[in-house]
Order: sequence, then C-alpha cells, then structure tokens
Amino acid sequence: MSTAAAPVRSGAVLADLLPAARHRYAVDAALVLGGAALTGLAAQIAVPVPGSPVPVTGQTFAALLIGTSLGARRGFLSLAVYAVVGMAGMPWFAEGTSGYAMPSLGYILGMLLAATVVGALARRGGDRSVLRTAGTMAVGSAVIYAVGVPYLALATGMSLSAAVAAGLTPFLIGDALKAALAMGALPAAWKLLGRRD
Repeated sequence: MSTAAAPVRSGAVLADLLPAARHRYAVDAALVLGGAALTGLAAQIAVPVPGSPVPVTGQTFAALLIGTSLGARRGFLSLAVYAVVGMAGMPWFAEGTSGYAMPSLGYILGMLLAATVVGALARRGGDRSVLRTAGTMAVGSAVIYAVGVPYLALATGMSLSAAVAAGLTPFLIGDALKAALAMGALPAAWKLLGRRD
C-alpha cells in the first residue's frame, strides 16, 4: 500500500485539506470564526500614518490570507462576521476601535469583498505558485482600495485625489511586503503538503 498523498482535486483551497470530519458544518463554522478572530487580532498591529486617518495594519494581510486559505464562501463569511461584530461594538477594528461611523470602514467592507475574490481565485490555482499568488494578492489589494478610498473621500469630505494621497499611496510599500510574505507562504504550504496541481 502506498503512503503517498493523493493529489487534491482541482478547485481545492488549503482549508479543504483538513481531515474529513463527520461534522463538516462544525469545521466550517470553526474556520469562519477563527478567520474573524485572526483578522481582529491582526488589526491590533497598527501603525499610525501621519496625515491619514487610516493606519497601516495587519488586517489586510489577514483578510487576503483568509480568503485564499478558506475559499470564497468561507472567506466571505469570516470577514462578514468580523465586520458585523465590529460594527456592533466589539473593539477589534484597527487600534481597538469599533462601530460604523469611521472613515476607514470602507476598507473593512473592501476586505470582505477582497476575501471573496481571492478565495475564488485560489480555487482556480491562484495561490499555487509565486507568480499566481502575486497576481492574486494584487487583485485583492486593488479591490480593498477600490472600496476603501472612495468611502474615505465621502466620509471625510476629501477630494478623490486627497483620499488617494492619504488612503492609498502611503500603503503601497507595506502592501508589497505583505504580498511578498504571501508569495512565499502560500505556495510553500502547498509544496510542503506535496499536493500542488
């Protein structure tokens, strides 16, 4: 009898590699809640940006990692739990904030959409190689900014160009570093498991 791992079916994400359980819904619920908690913890890694109401945080990296690891449905649900619970008063948004009357809420809504998009890309192999992962992370980041920057402009009364200067430009280097981490971690996880398609 061979001990080699069977290849994963096409369309799998990392969370699908968990051992099969009798209670798949319980496993999915744990993954969703764990992803929300991880995002809340990562949001506490926050560095203020001079001249911007939006800090650099770990939550964008967490949201993209959760989306690619869990897939679109579980990624969406995880970020939805994070957003709804935070808007209801749990202080786990950046810098321990909560609620919905803040200029950075658009980024959280963008993360919810981005987790869904990168999860769908991961099901198509978007996290299996360095170059694919780079593209997946770039698309996810673009989705976050496409929602977050206009929301920032509306919430603060800034012009769109001022919102880009305050809510996009200062974050590009950090986003490149986060993408580099993902480019190493995700393909390595697949390779380590010996299950790349």
